Amino acid sequence: MAKKESTFSNMVITLFLVTLASSAALGYIHEITKEPIAIAKSAKKNLAIHRVTPEFDNQPGQEVVKRPVNGDTLYFYIARMGNDTVGYAAETYSNKAFGGYMKLLVGFLPDGTIKEIAVLENKETPGLGDKIQKSKSDWSKQFEGKNPENFVLKVKKDGGDVDAITASTISSRAYCDAVQRAYDSFKEGGDQ
Repeated sequence: MAKKESTFSNMVITLFLVTLASSAALGYIHEITKEPIAIAKSAKKNLAIHRVTPEFDNQPGQEVVKRPVNGDTLYFYIARMGNDTVGYAAETYSNKAFGGYMKLLVGFLPDGTIKEIAVLENKETPGLGDKIQKSKSDWSKQFEGKNPENFVLKVKKDGGDVDAITASTISSRAYCDAVQRAYDSFKEGGDQ
């Protein structure tokens, strides 16, 4: 086989063919993994809804109330037992975290009391800010059974009732911010 001369046009054609093959492969992989990734995210969210709300017999993922907040949207998943509403799971967020963005799922009882909170997404520092996760520490338990009506969702340093994570005050503040955002929206929306 004869060696091709290394000209500008040959290099451009070669680069184009390599780029075309790479982008086609990437597009194909994206298409075949898109649905399994969406299913895994949905399963993770459903598991979190089960964890943060009382026992229910409906499909909260199908009873979603969207509420606009600060140019974004919070999602409330309604948990029912028969015809009675037993709780709500509020998908909330904060952009004030040390890692930038934090997403939580806050479980409320119908009276606004926090049942439990699950972390859906965060980029907090391992060993410090990631202690917001139940798998890393029991820090988040201080919110359980508390009603933000009379439990101030700020760290003690800021005049609130929350003990901050040592050396992770920013993460603690962001967590409180996300929970407060969910509670404020919950109260504004009433019993929907």
